[in-house]
Amino acid sequence: MAEVSDGRVRPGAGWLSLNALVLVFLIDRLHKVAQIHLFGWKGGEAVTVTPFFDYVLVWNTGVSYGLFAGVPVAALIAAMAVAAVGLGFWWFRTESALTRWGLAFALGGAFGNIVDRLIYGAVADFFSLHAMGVYFYIFNLADVGISVGLLLLVIDMVRPRRRRAA
Repeated sequence: MAEVSDGRVRPGAGWLSLNALVLVFLIDRLHKVAQIHLFGWKGGEAVTVTPFFDYVLVWNTGVSYGLFAGVPVAALIAAMAVAAVGLGFWWFRTESALTRWGLAFALGGAFGNIVDRLIYGAVADFFSLHAMGVYFYIFNLADVGISVGLLLLVIDMVRPRRRRAA
């Protein structure tokens, strides 16, 4: 399971990153189950935490920022599943440990949002950032996992690579 010195993973290594996938997925699911099923939130609830942050429940029937809200749920699930399969192949084939970790975080979040669509027909979003009456983004823990994963992928793309000894 060790990484070689240039950031590549040895054949058969990298499975540890799957723990990140499972952890992101489970934390997201547990949070949603607690708010929706244990505390009974239905949608529209809001708790002001700071002047720029509210804890809410909003059902997102689209994707980021509500885009494609009119697209049938089955089509969104199919598109997300195809993307997840593609990312899974990338995870399996990459030689970069950082890429594997990034993909694992992103996939854990994607699976959390796919399960939301399967169960509720929409994604449950909870964290609302706003300032001066402008609401920027409402997101959930799955989205945090996806964002962390994308950040790791960008870092991996821009970091300098060591040359392998010939």
